[in-house]
Amino acid sequence: MSQIRFPDALVERGEEGKKIVLFVLDGLGGLPHPESGLTELEAASTPNLDALAAKSSLGALVPVLPGITPGSGPGHLSLFGYDPTEYIVGRGALSALGVGFDLQPGDLAARLNLATLDSQGLVQDRRAGRPSDEVGRRVVEKVRAGIVPPDGIEVFLDHEKEHRAVLILRGEGLKADLSDTDPQEVGVPALPVVALDPGSEKSAGLMQNILDQIQVILQDEPVVTGVLARGFAAYEGFPSFEDRYGLRAVAIAQYPMYRGVARLAGMDVRGVPTDPSGLITLLEEYFDDYDFFFLHFKYTDSRGEDGDFDAKVRAIESVDPLIKMIQELGPEVLVVTGDHSTPATYKAHSWHSVPVLIASPWARPTGDRFGERECRLGDLGTFEGKHLMSLALAHASRLAKFGA
Repeated sequence: MSQIRFPDALVERGEEGKKIVLFVLDGLGGLPHPESGLTELEAASTPNLDALAAKSSLGALVPVLPGITPGSGPGHLSLFGYDPTEYIVGRGALSALGVGFDLQPGDLAARLNLATLDSQGLVQDRRAGRPSDEVGRRVVEKVRAGIVPPDGIEVFLDHEKEHRAVLILRGEGLKADLSDTDPQEVGVPALPVVALDPGSEKSAGLMQNILDQIQVILQDEPVVTGVLARGFAAYEGFPSFEDRYGLRAVAIAQYPMYRGVARLAGMDVRGVPTDPSGLITLLEEYFDDYDFFFLHFKYTDSRGEDGDFDAKVRAIESVDPLIKMIQELGPEVLVVTGDHSTPATYKAHSWHSVPVLIASPWARPTGDRFGERECRLGDLGTFEGKHLMSLALAHASRLAKFGA
């Protein structure tokens, strides 16, 4: 069966003035609290989001496929209209792009968690207490200075954010079919790097050599005493956002990984907001220069992973005032959603659908609140996240009629 390709469906550029804002509250979706029966979004006081929902089309999106728990990379690629089962990329490549590293074809990248390991090598804290950026940069610099690269291999290491860093190997014949070393639990040893196919055995040995060196280098540190590696990726480019949709796109995100996935899609990246209001400051600054704006807010996801229901509620409430500020700029379309669910009761990404609203002059309202229950009953129904971009383009009058 043939497929509709966006370049064939785009209207002429006479519609350039109609702007689209995609505001992603990372890990937005939740589960009911056992006492109140409300999700984090439903429990939050969000007068601006609720007022917007009352005049928007509502729905629930499935980031990948039913029952599949997405990582942040696939979750965002889906929101950008790239089928995450077709466009596959490891977290390491996104982290490297996010810190501005000039990845080359064939580079092998891995995302690192700075972690606390005890003297027996057992994981005590997978995130080393979420160290400050200052501590993270100091530790990464110490490791960078102490690493001895294997013969024929260049080794690059950059701090990303808090407990996150990125490791890149450059050399001949590197493959990314490697298993993560993060056991995803405490009280057990870090896992070894294992080749998942025979062609990756060389890469597994090289990566394990580097990780072993890092643990020795950090053995006298008080908190960050090792690293856990995951998201191994060999870099390949993707078709650009502008080629696919005819949109000049910009990303405004605090965390490097999300700037990385935006760069992978060919978006420009502008500024590094230090707080939620900084998102709007940068949006205002670049509003006349672009057609599509990707805004990213991280702390809904972080508080969910911490298992702190009330803190996730407060994180949602902290961005509610921004909704009115975005509306005042007058985008034709405003989309608010998440890349996946991170319920505080689950303390991790989950497979549950994510609330979504699309505000435009062409919306068909069905509810008066922005929450899981209202969105599941909304006009948009439940749909795969990869279709969000076609809906946003349609609401911006940027898609032509299909067929005669």
